[in-house]
Amino acid sequence: MRLLGREELTGPALQRRAYELENEPRSVRLRRTAKGLALAALLAASAIAAADDQDAIDYRRHVMKTLGEQLAAIDMILAKKAPADSFAVHLKVIAATATQAKKAFEPKIQGGSSKPEVWSNWPDFARRLDGLVASSDELAKAAKDAGAAAVGPKIKSTLDCESCHKVYMLPPKP
Repeated sequence: MRLLGREELTGPALQRRAYELENEPRSVRLRRTAKGLALAALLAASAIAAADDQDAIDYRRHVMKTLGEQLAAIDMILAKKAPADSFAVHLKVIAATATQAKKAFEPKIQGGSSKPEVWSNWPDFARRLDGLVASSDELAKAAKDAGAAAVGPKIKSTLDCESCHKVYMLPPKP
């Protein structure tokens, strides 16, 4: 039997080493146990941190997907493939979701589809999300009064996702 890379212990040598381990001073055994527990805690903390990072990335992805889905619903309304009565509601959902998007990116956890520039150029990124919140909220108020026909032409120029994605989003994998 090998113990920590030392010579192979058999017979009397193995019995002698077992006796030494059993009769070590209590302080040595406690120190060895504490080191083992500290190592186990470190490994567990690393696994939890990795899970937390992935959770943050997944949450971000869901929030951004919600924005995309709401814009797709608006596109359907503008193409007259869906009823226009919920047009303003979709814009309100975009405003609320954009607020959450900013919060979802606040933890500086790289990964997913986000480029590192999101955090290295945070003031610009945050300004763009704040602009999305304000403009979608304004559009929602206008749509409530004027309707989809009046506000629809302003959507593409006001809710410009592509300019932000070009700077801060990794291209899709082929």
